[in-house]
Amino acid sequence: MLPSKGTGAQNLNSPTEMGLVGNSSTPQSPDDIRPYDGGGQEKVQMKKQLGLLEGCAIILGIIIGSGVFVSPKGVIQEVNAVGTSLLIWVVCGLLSMIGALCYAELGTLIPKSGGDYAYILEAFGPLPAFLYLWDATFIFVPTTNAIMSMTFASYVLQPFFNSDCQPPGLSIQLLAAVTICLLTFINCYDIKSTTKLQNVIMFAKIGALVIIVIVGLVWMCMGNVENFENPFDDTETDPGKLSVAFYSGIFSYAGWNYLNFMTEELRDPYKNLPRAIFISLPLVTVIYVLANMAYLAVLTPEELIASNAIAVTFGNKIMGYMAWIIPLMVAISSFGGLSVHIMTSSRMCFVGARNGHMPAILSHINVNKFSPTPSLVFLCILSLIMLSISDVYVLITYCSIVESSFIMLSVGAVLYFRYKYPKKERPIKVSLWIPIVFCLICAFLIVVPCYVAPYEVVMGILITITGIPFYYVGVVWENKPQWLMKTIVAGTHICQKLFMSSIEEKED
Repeated sequence: MLPSKGTGAQNLNSPTEMGLVGNSSTPQSPDDIRPYDGGGQEKVQMKKQLGLLEGCAIILGIIIGSGVFVSPKGVIQEVNAVGTSLLIWVVCGLLSMIGALCYAELGTLIPKSGGDYAYILEAFGPLPAFLYLWDATFIFVPTTNAIMSMTFASYVLQPFFNSDCQPPGLSIQLLAAVTICLLTFINCYDIKSTTKLQNVIMFAKIGALVIIVIVGLVWMCMGNVENFENPFDDTETDPGKLSVAFYSGIFSYAGWNYLNFMTEELRDPYKNLPRAIFISLPLVTVIYVLANMAYLAVLTPEELIASNAIAVTFGNKIMGYMAWIIPLMVAISSFGGLSVHIMTSSRMCFVGARNGHMPAILSHINVNKFSPTPSLVFLCILSLIMLSISDVYVLITYCSIVESSFIMLSVGAVLYFRYKYPKKERPIKVSLWIPIVFCLICAFLIVVPCYVAPYEVVMGILITITGIPFYYVGVVWENKPQWLMKTIVAGTHICQKLFMSSIEEKED
């Protein structure tokens, strides 16, 4: 039996059956899992602890990861021209902003946590939503956690080795594993400490980029502008390469939709969600364009393409004895980005379980800390597994097209809801041309790589459709064997005791 939308933890005392992937409305014995009464304490719920500053810190924290410090070369190496490279950075920022405007409307129209998963579920039904959750839980989230943690570990360990010697791979993996576990523990233990940490790191990240911008502007004011002469000469015009360049730019802006994963924890989401988006996206776009202008002023396109850590190469060339600031800031930025990613992605997993699309235990909340501890631990384990896979970057490549398709589907939900619910009140209402333009651009970026990199596209599709059998076995199949039902309930009880967790209690 498919769970109805908006149900899940609320039906725990009903006689419905439990799927293999687990609606939390499942127990059918005298030992049924029931809401923790709290002994008269606060209700077991996700608390509204995030204000405007925390919302901005989440968006900026996830967008400004290590990408802009490490690999802006992905754009310049495809277009071969300084002017075209900067233009693509501007267009990618504008594309992210119009996408974020659509998510502002969705987040205030459907004030539920879960982001893309929640919007796809409401608009297009359970199967597409489940497939997004499948890809996100087993590919997008753990691989991103693994890559961000390894980037952090590499920059922390590099000062202990000579410039000609790279840190051993095993030491990077071990430190990355410790970092993932530490941040998972902090997120489980105290959400307030996590948000305070993110606020501090947000200002550190912006400060690092401002330093790069100021140094670059000073360099240009000294007359060093030869790299900007004839900026559009030899510009690449092949649509395939231009689309790849757009992907590189958009990757550095990725994360503008992550605050929507935590809508239910925002204070006054109708105001703070759109405000956080309207503040963060223009700020990121301006800083990114100016930072890339600074890179291109100091480094030639050839030096940019040859570097694997552009900000470090930039610092070594122009900042002298102060160059050590850059790798430190990259490490801090990666650490903060990983913390935000762990926190926000766990809410998507939590909401999926609440709707019966993941194991029931993942919809539980720790009764003392009010954090989704089971979901956090589950994603931590998957991330640690990804650290041991040598081709983790390949998985990201395979699924990048699929992820873009789901984002297009989410924005398409704006058009669907306008058609289906034209009279419904919308605190934020964007012009119709905005979602239409966004969907058309996304369609172009999805279709073109099909002939540029067909193998990667096919692999991404195959990874996605492997979720279909799990959907029908776990969610649709009603008459599961009694022994399997008892095993799942027993396992849920054990995990419930281990994590001191209970189902979410409804508001009165």
